[in-house]
Amino acid sequence: MSQPVKPVASPEFPTTRWSVLRRLNASQTQVASAALEILCRAYRYPIYAYLRRSGHTPEDAEDWTQGFFAYLIEKRLANRAAPEKGHFRSFLLGSLKNFISTERRKQAAVKRGGGLAVVSLDALTVEERYAQEPAAEHTPETLFELSWAREVMDRSLAALEREHARNGRERAFALLKPCLYRDADAQSYASIALELGKSEDSIKTGVLRMRQRFQQCLRAQLIDTVAEPAQVEEELSHLRQVLQR
Repeated sequence: MSQPVKPVASPEFPTTRWSVLRRLNASQTQVASAALEILCRAYRYPIYAYLRRSGHTPEDAEDWTQGFFAYLIEKRLANRAAPEKGHFRSFLLGSLKNFISTERRKQAAVKRGGGLAVVSLDALTVEERYAQEPAAEHTPETLFELSWAREVMDRSLAALEREHARNGRERAFALLKPCLYRDADAQSYASIALELGKSEDSIKTGVLRMRQRFQQCLRAQLIDTVAEPAQVEEELSHLRQVLQR
């Protein structure tokens, strides 16, 4: 029986989300700004989707999303974070709900964040993305979870693509990428082999290695959102369940 692939440290994910959260309290503006940008890029759409599904307009959802990240800084929520009590996304969603319930007003005209510039949201892009979501299939909470899972998948895939690009294997990645999620038929393997000038057996081996590396990228992305490395497999199982709903 083959041994499970262990999480591998990756330069794509050098810090944990919990440590990034704590950096929001840094006295150096540059350090805090960098931490804020990391969190915004990773969680802005899940938060936006949650707010839209909760009934907020696109404009208000954007304002609330911007205001929430500034709220993390203003209230120094990093000091209250307890990784041992749950997953990072649960902490973030709970903090968002508290923010909305205690500050039921628009934040668009209010300067927040102690001089830190919140990463701007492209309202058209996120709203177009939200418009493609099922109209009534998900609650705000389940849509947040689904958006989180998709973000994890997308960032892992992007990391894998960058690895191939650094090794000059962009074409191979483009051809093998569809095989990450489903088994190709014999004709597809033969076509890819012909395109890359390789044997079908080498293509099948390449697909297997790519899938293994993708799993490593997924684990590297998930390991920075849990309190203990042992929880990674639990998170990976949860991510799969979310994507299958």
